[in-house]
Parts: sequence; structure tokens; C-alpha cells
Amino acid sequence: MRAARGSFQIGSFRGIPVRVHVSLLLVLPLLAFLFGGAFRRAAEVAEVPPERLGGSPALWGLAVAVGLFASVFVHELAHTVYALRRGGTVRSITLMMVGGVSELTEAPPRPRDEALMAAVGPLTSILLAVLFGGATWLLQEARSFNIQFACFYMGILNLFLGLFNLLPAFPMDGGRIVRASLTGRLGPVRATRVASLLGRGFAVLFAVWAVLSFNPFLAIIAFFIFMGAQGEAQQVRMKTTLERVPVADLMTPRRVGVDAGASLEETLWELRRERLLLLPVTEDGRPVGQVALETVRGVPEPERMSRTAREVMRPAVVVRLDEDGWTALRRMAEEEVPQLVVVEPDGTLAGTLDVNDVQRGMALYQAREERNGPQARRWRQERPA
Repeated sequence: MRAARGSFQIGSFRGIPVRVHVSLLLVLPLLAFLFGGAFRRAAEVAEVPPERLGGSPALWGLAVAVGLFASVFVHELAHTVYALRRGGTVRSITLMMVGGVSELTEAPPRPRDEALMAAVGPLTSILLAVLFGGATWLLQEARSFNIQFACFYMGILNLFLGLFNLLPAFPMDGGRIVRASLTGRLGPVRATRVASLLGRGFAVLFAVWAVLSFNPFLAIIAFFIFMGAQGEAQQVRMKTTLERVPVADLMTPRRVGVDAGASLEETLWELRRERLLLLPVTEDGRPVGQVALETVRGVPEPERMSRTAREVMRPAVVVRLDEDGWTALRRMAEEEVPQLVVVEPDGTLAGTLDVNDVQRGMALYQAREERNGPQARRWRQERPA
């Protein structure tokens, strides 16, 4: 659910951050070199005279590499636009060395819409391949071999991108189509399990192929598919479980926080006594913010007696007792905070919730399911979402 580590934002689309992972910058020179070599070999095979070669093949290779990732962005944009139209929520778009990721905080509610959302990406890539193929045909009479070959090469790359993504290797687009088509009959957990096993099987085949062909890039793709399939399956299991568990069963009860008027010295003592990095700040029993140990320590020691928690607190991200655990975890990820403040129906402080609370609560809940017997567990997992 979180944005990929090692990525930085380069823009936004409808308020959705567009990020580039550092791995893309690492692979870009390699792709430029490989594509530049393809330009040279194509010119030799076509017996193109030097005067028709405008510019360095390496620069043309770099242009094609950048164009490839621009095509990947258009592919991900198609996923995003369809998801937004069908009630999904997209947190970010990230371009990486192995492709792109549209990070959804909420998928479209209907399996049919999820399948179509997965399909529009590869179909967009195939459409781009057709457009570049048409441009190649129109440029037959052009004197610039480089432009014509660049369009031809971009068409081939987009065709490969579209067809490769249609392979039923979850979490690739084809695998998501398989998962969506099975959800109605098997339920989300079992459908994801089947799609995940299929994805990991493809990952193993890719890894064997990578070893036999000495292709390190294919090995990297196999690794990402394997880890992605496993991670997606775990996330769906977590979502299915947490949707049934109220925040009240997960939180750490806490009726008293740091008083807004308390000095930072008193605040520091409370944080140390509770052995926490973050505590809610309250006023008349109602949370008005949160104060972090790092922030308090950053204030010079002579000033801690004269300054209050209110001066250094940050806004609190609140969740209600009756909300489910998945909603709370999603809010934590969206707001990028390590802790939520839990409130009673009347707005008074009830407790706090962090990732450790969620993990502990899930472990207890799953242990209770095990004790209830396999039949009850199967019934719960197979209920339609």
C-alpha cells in the first residue's frame, strides 16, 4: 500500500502523484546502449548510407528508452483512468525498471470492473503499437532512417509490452484478469490464492529461462513477479480478515493522553514512561493532536519547561471505534502516519492504533479462527466481498 521506497515524485495526474523509482534511472543507460546497438545493426543490415543517419545511435537509443517508459506511463494511465471511473481509488503511479505500478488503495468494487481495469493497460499498449506501426509505414519515403526505425522499434516494444502483460502471471494484468474471473465462484481469498500460485509458477519458469539464457534482466522480472504474487495474496488475506475486525478489538486502550498545556519536560517523561515514539495530545479528554518523541528531543533542554505540547504537536489522524481494521490501516497508509488516534462516538479519546496493534490483533483473530474449526473458517473466507 505504500509508495515504493527509493522513488521520487516528478508530477501528478488528477492529484495522484507520479513517481520514478531510482531503479529506472539505473537501467536507462543500459537500455540506451542496447537500443543504440540495435540502431547500428539495423542500419548495417539495411545498407543505409552514413548521410541518412542523423545523429548518434546512442542518442537515438536513449530517445527510444525514454519513449518506452513514456509508453509504460500511458499504459498505467489507462489503468488509473478506468479505476477512477469505476469507483476505485489510486494512490500513486510509479515507474520502475521492470515497468510501472498503479498503486490502488481501493480497487473497483465489482470483479468485472477489476478485470476490465486490468485489460485496458495491455490493450492501450497494443493500440500504441498499431499507431507506431502506422507511423513507420507513413515514413517509408522519409530520408531519415533513424526516425522510421525508432517508430518501428517503439511499435515492437509496445506490442511486446501489451502481450507480455496479458500472460496469466499474477500480479501482472493477465493474472489480475484470471483472479477477477474466478472471484465470483471461489471468493476473493481463494481466487487470489489460485492466481498467486499461477503467478509464482510463471516466475519459476522465467527464472529457469533466465539461467539457461544467461539473461539477468529476465531473472529480475521473475523475482518481482514471484514477490508480487506472494505479497498480493497476503494483502488480500489481510484485507478479508481486517474487514471483519472492528478497531475496538485492535487498538491499545488509552483514556488519557498528554495534556495540551503540559510542558515539554512533562511530555518527554510521559513518552519515556509509555515507551512510545508518539502520544495523543488531549484537551478536556478530546484529542487535539499528537506529539512525537523526536520533536520534543529536538527542542533545546533549557526551553522544555517553558514550552508546551500544544506548540509542537502535529495534527491527529482519527479513526472511530466502530470502523473496521482495514479502513484504519488504509487511512494510516494514505496519511503516511505511524499511529491513529481512536475516539469514542462522543469524540473523547479511546485509544491508539499502530501497525503493531494491527499485526497483534490479526494474529489473535486468526488463532481464534483456527480454534473454531476448518468449516467455519472456510465459510468466512468464501463469502463474497
